[in-house]
Amino acid sequence: MSRSDRGLRRLAAGTLLVAFRGTTPPGWVLRELEHGLGGVTLFGHNVDGHERVAALTAALREAGGEPVVSLDEEGGDVTRLAYHEGSPYPGNAALGAVDDVELTHQVYRAIGAELAGCGVNLNMAPDADVNTEADNPVIGTRSFGDEPALVARHTVAAVEGLQAAGVAACVKHFPGHGATRVDSHLAIPVVDVTPEVLRERELAPFRAAIAAGTRTIMTAHVAVPVLTGGMPATLSSAALTELLRGELGYDGVVVSDALDMHAITKSVGLDGGAVRSLAAGADLLCLGPIPDRNDVLAVIDAIVEAAVQGTLPPARLEEAAARVEALRAWFGTVSAAPAGLDGIGLRAARRAVRLTGRPAPLAEPLVVEVETPPTIAVGDVPWGIGPWLPGAEVLRVAPDAADVPGLLAKAVDRSLVVVVKDAHRHPDSRALVSALVTARPDTTVVEMGLPVWRPETAAYIATYGAARVNAQAAAELLLGT
Repeated sequence: MSRSDRGLRRLAAGTLLVAFRGTTPPGWVLRELEHGLGGVTLFGHNVDGHERVAALTAALREAGGEPVVSLDEEGGDVTRLAYHEGSPYPGNAALGAVDDVELTHQVYRAIGAELAGCGVNLNMAPDADVNTEADNPVIGTRSFGDEPALVARHTVAAVEGLQAAGVAACVKHFPGHGATRVDSHLAIPVVDVTPEVLRERELAPFRAAIAAGTRTIMTAHVAVPVLTGGMPATLSSAALTELLRGELGYDGVVVSDALDMHAITKSVGLDGGAVRSLAAGADLLCLGPIPDRNDVLAVIDAIVEAAVQGTLPPARLEEAAARVEALRAWFGTVSAAPAGLDGIGLRAARRAVRLTGRPAPLAEPLVVEVETPPTIAVGDVPWGIGPWLPGAEVLRVAPDAADVPGLLAKAVDRSLVVVVKDAHRHPDSRALVSALVTARPDTTVVEMGLPVWRPETAAYIATYGAARVNAQAAAELLLGT
């Protein structure tokens, strides 16, 4: 390999954020870091306590100087550090419901401090999507709400909170994933809006985040016909170069959403997606949790080949490298931490929880948790209120196979609490809740997703998320504490 080819390979590797299994980095990752790999993305399977994560990130730094170490720590349903027990922070929907930007700043400042203590320097948060589609299968409680101004002001507070801790924010998913009814993990969603709506609604939070100095922005695998045609924004120079760089004036690092998602792999493939995203204007490519060592090496080879053939100008790789280097130089820029952040997550969740009606005093409660399939973005994170109700019997049931007479018989002379998650999106869940409430009007329903649907009768608690602290706040209402 010639010196110029080695230089191209280093530039190509420097654009990648790779993943691996386990709580210690494998040898191939350490070797690639020595040869210029951009960094890594951590997932729940990499986490086994904060000390182990700190040891993992220290090993990465020993191999690669100051690699980008990223993960998705949104609070609420999407958590990586607390993947095995649920987040100690409420997510964006809860913070938007409270609508106190100082509280949002404090929550994200606390998240940032926790990440920095573990050696993480890039948080793929906050979610700045304006969730105007109630049936959105992938955003939902990850959004601050459905009003552009509300989402914009809380996005700014989150960015400033994270970056005060020396952790770069990654505002996502540009140019907006909130008006979709398709999960981009599975297919290409379409945001079919006019240019005026796009600028006034979808882009408002990103414009505010840029003004607030967000260090990175993540692309969306969504097609916006008036902007990208049928192409995902991740692969569109009209979205990333003309709109984001040109019109909005953003000069920070552009990070792709995970390229292993079907919106990319089922259209242009992983290698093709990597090359096209870089050509469109991305600087760092998140490959996602699926690609292994061989996939990573193939992506590097594809980028080098494109640069040699001229379909991807080497100057584009040099530009990306310069932006990433500036990001690395910024890492660790920390302001003084404010006092009183201990327990901020629970305090925020308590302020967010909403009660309609009056729950009856608990007596040997039977808690029926209605099973809801997790999204790929969330993963298999524990949820439910059972752990916070001492002495409760907890049953997790599939809504389409629930034995309603059996549940009612088991609940005789006992309090009945039914816990759901995004019932408005699941007809079987609504049918089960309705059947139980009809037979037992004294039932209390706890909604741990978006409170779009609720039965006309029964006491109703809305938590705006399924984090551990959301569950605790709901349980406190049930217990009268």
